[in-house]
Amino acid sequence: MRLRGLRSLFWGAVFIAASRHPPRGGPAPDFDALIRGGTVYDGMGGEPYAADVGLRGDRIAAIGPLTRATAREAFDASGLAVAPGFINSLSWATESLIADPRSESDLRQGVTLEVFGEGVSMGPLTATMRRELAARKNAYRFDIDWTTLGEYLEFLERRGLVTNVASLVGATTVRVHQLGYSHRAPSPRELARMADLVREAMEEGALGVGSALIYAPAAYATRVELEALALAAAEYGGGYWSHVRSESSGLLPAIDEVIDIARATRRHAEIYHLKAAGRDHWGDLEAAIGRIEAARAEGLDVSANMYPFTAAASGLDAAMPHWVQEGGHRAWIARLKDPELRARILGEIRAPRGAFESLYQAAGGPENVLLLGFRSDALRRYTGRTLADVARERAVAPEEALLDLVAEDASRVTAAYFMMSEENVRRQLTLPWMTLGSDEESLAPRGVFLEHRPHPRAYGTFARFLGHYVRDEQLVPLPEAIRRLTSLPAANFGLPDRGRIAPDYAADLVVFDPARIADHATFENPHRLATGVEHVFVNGLCVLRHGEITGARPGRIVRGPGWRGARGDGAAMQDWPRAAG
Repeated sequence: MRLRGLRSLFWGAVFIAASRHPPRGGPAPDFDALIRGGTVYDGMGGEPYAADVGLRGDRIAAIGPLTRATAREAFDASGLAVAPGFINSLSWATESLIADPRSESDLRQGVTLEVFGEGVSMGPLTATMRRELAARKNAYRFDIDWTTLGEYLEFLERRGLVTNVASLVGATTVRVHQLGYSHRAPSPRELARMADLVREAMEEGALGVGSALIYAPAAYATRVELEALALAAAEYGGGYWSHVRSESSGLLPAIDEVIDIARATRRHAEIYHLKAAGRDHWGDLEAAIGRIEAARAEGLDVSANMYPFTAAASGLDAAMPHWVQEGGHRAWIARLKDPELRARILGEIRAPRGAFESLYQAAGGPENVLLLGFRSDALRRYTGRTLADVARERAVAPEEALLDLVAEDASRVTAAYFMMSEENVRRQLTLPWMTLGSDEESLAPRGVFLEHRPHPRAYGTFARFLGHYVRDEQLVPLPEAIRRLTSLPAANFGLPDRGRIAPDYAADLVVFDPARIADHATFENPHRLATGVEHVFVNGLCVLRHGEITGARPGRIVRGPGWRGARGDGAAMQDWPRAAG
């Protein structure tokens, strides 16, 4: 395995060197790569037009009729769409990219930038947090030789990446860094240190702050705490992204909290995977949209992202009250095994009374909870079965089975919760401020990735949007759909040179067939690659040619406006212009 990896790195380096340096003798070609005869979608929602696109180095050099131009490599895009590379606004490829840097499930959908950080980021870490991260590793094997978020991103880049990567700093991560898993508010001194950790991450290139507030210990944070962290990121031009406190009975107050933080920071704020969860709450979606659009009319930069499926995916921890997990993983598992506490937990799962966000309740019952992944070999036979089915086999109540599986696996046990309506999914996809994120790892249908079943959104989010909903259902015109995968998320993340086909913009491009792009992954067979993407370029190099991975690894860290390296001299941030609020 190590020899194959070294060989791949070697040939990737040869490819890069050959494409960067002209042969000796004769004039240098006009472009490193030339995409001929395609239909250009500029990423801004404008009308598509026929043009050639010339790439030089890692930039778009020219657009137009370039029939006489020469290039080291030319690509025929006749009958195909040429668009900016797609941005995955919510990626969980933080560890899967260590196992396999090719990012194949996303790459074959045209994704060129993975953005991490929903609540949890890969830094900053204390020594205890590093040990905990090492302890929970399962299928993926790697050494944790970083402490800060910036060091983690540099670790990825050194290993060699196909796609670009970027990250928010996790509000949960900085809370655990200072408070552990305690259910309490930080002291003023602790909160100041948490804000400083955010500032340090912003200077390392973080794009903003991300939170995930239905999970412990994130749920213990007050709005005051979150606002302090968001304000620290805002000093550097960073925004705030949130998996809100409730997507069911408390959806509207949860959205109000995000809006209030946007009002305090005057920066971008975004709701992760917007949804009205649970049949009883499907009718709340229009009111939720109304809250967001009223905030936008007020001048606040508030938006949302989503994945185009009616099922969410999380862990069975999202069915339990928050107090059960106070103190961390070992304390959680111990409580599940304590008879007295177990009885209390079961009672609260069956009747949560609004005390916590229960995806089990939102799903409407155990028949709508599909088990996706276990650590234990002994339990993997339950993968792909419903919680109701497993409970019947074990001859216990579904809630008992839920607790038993978590305790026996010593993990959160990943599961899909079927709890959204197709009508609402379609409505959300028409919203002009809605971007897309897979909310999954980036995988491949081989090796270690086959040890669990992902949600099909891992292989199909972007292709499903463009194929099923845009082409087949015609919910959104193709130029507008591409805008919401490119320039819109680039603007949200504060990336001024990405998301458009224009001179001097980053040469991240996807060439695909609008008539053929399609997703094929299902819950029964989730490891199926999307089709219809012909070529993909990252930083000017072709990483997918005629649907095949080339071996080039030009992926880089994409850093935010606060990155100290952009200034070179370590000047204080206040000496640099900030984005307009």
